[in-house]
Parts: sequence; structure tokens; C-alpha cells
Amino acid sequence: MHLINKIGKSFWYSTPVSVTDRPILGMVVGNNKTLMIDAGNSEDHANYFLKELLEREVPRPDLVVLTHWHWDHIFGLSALPNTVSIASKQTKKEMERLIPFSWSDEAIDARVKKGLEIEFCANAIKAEFTDHRDITIVLPDLTFEKRVEIDLGGVTCLVQHVGGDHAADSVIVYIVEEKILFLGDCIYPDIFSEKENYTIKETLRLLDELESFDADTYIPSHQSPISKEEFKLQAVKLRTIAKYTEVCGGDKQEIMKEYEKLVKRELTEDEKITIADFVNGY
Repeated sequence: MHLINKIGKSFWYSTPVSVTDRPILGMVVGNNKTLMIDAGNSEDHANYFLKELLEREVPRPDLVVLTHWHWDHIFGLSALPNTVSIASKQTKKEMERLIPFSWSDEAIDARVKKGLEIEFCANAIKAEFTDHRDITIVLPDLTFEKRVEIDLGGVTCLVQHVGGDHAADSVIVYIVEEKILFLGDCIYPDIFSEKENYTIKETLRLLDELESFDADTYIPSHQSPISKEEFKLQAVKLRTIAKYTEVCGGDKQEIMKEYEKLVKRELTEDEKITIADFVNGY
């Protein structure tokens, strides 16, 4: 079940739902314009968010930014015909590839067999679209290369392409006055390769870019918002495991031994998974 929450004076968001892979949707409310972040994984998802916000006297969005091309962030765009959509050029290119696809169970299953889709996404699409499969890929109206600044009236949003292992087209949205950094999925591993993975070089480059923003709150799309301190801890974990992966030549047991020595305790499940992801990407 979703909850609608507010951070600061201008940012609203809906909490994620894991079963149908609904990510967080954001809304930034300025004095002149309103910006939605991501369009949701279906028209139902987008419409639910808009309806809940209207009840809280938050207007419909003038603009919507897509953080990347994955289905759970774009399938709701068809519910926003009067909203100007913005995405990176890479995102538009990736979305164009989806236009010819059929979304029947049979077509999705066939793509999973061919390695063009993963089981997790296939199951989530089937769970989200139970009574119909009317999916229309709507392409963004405006595209940009690296960065665009949007003035909503008293609130400024910096939309910047950052890439990452999860999706090369990932963009983040920095809400300047609120010191909120909407991460989308950029901090997650690549889940679409044969083996889920992080790569050392790309992870370190991405962290350098994210750490250049002066944020107090970080919004990863499939978790709860995290504080500056929590983000720093996550960044340190990723940097440390990346370093040990390099030093130990991708030897999983050696990396675990070194990391255990450092933290002076047994490793958590999350740390073990992250180590495995780096080993896979080595």
C-alpha cells in the first residue's frame, strides 16, 4: 500500500510498492509550475498519485522528468497527455526500442527466454496489469544531453545525467532549496546482465558525481528516503568493497575476509550481496 508524504515546503512523494515494482513518484511544487519526477509503472500508478495529491490541493504537474527508461518509471506517461515530458537523449533512444513490443504474457515470456527481459520484471508487469495490458509507450517531448535547470518559481530543480551500472541513461533531480537529491535507480546494481553486478570504475565515478551535490535528503526510488549520514555510510561501503575487489583481484573469499577485518564483526546479508555484485562485475 502507498503512503503520501511531504518533505520540506515543496516536495511530495508516494512510497514504493515492491510486489508490482512501483517506484517512488515525486512532485515538486513551485509558485508558478509543478514538476513530477517519474511517470510510474502504469496509468493506474500515475493516476493514483495525482488523485491523492489533488485531494491535498497539489495541482496536476506542468512538467514530468523521467529518471531512466525502465518500464516501472515510464509506463504511466500515457496518463499525462497535457504534461510536458523531459528526459535525457539516451532515455528517449532506449524508449524508442520498446515501441514495437507486445506486452502479452506470451510475448513477455518469449523475451525472457531470449534474454531480452528478466523474470523479475516480467512477473511485476503481470502483477501490475492483471485486468488489461493496454500499454502505450509515449516518448518524451523534450530531451537534453547533460543537464537542465528548471525554475518552478521559488524552487529550482537541476536535472543531470549521471549514468551508473543500473542504467547508463540515469538522471538525478536536485531540488536546490530543499537540498533533496532524487536518485532514481542510479545507485543500484545492473540487474539486467546474466549476473547482477557493480563495476568498480563506474561505481566510483558515479559516487564522485553524486557527492558533488549538497544534499540533506536522498531519494532512492525503491526504498525509503535516507539522510545525508545514511547516504555517506552507503557510499563508504560501496567505495570500500570496490577497493577490496581491486586489491583482492575479484577473489570473493579474500574480499569478505578483508572487509570482516575492517568492520570487526560478521558481515550483514546486504554486505555479502554487494560483495557478490562487485565480484560479478570484476
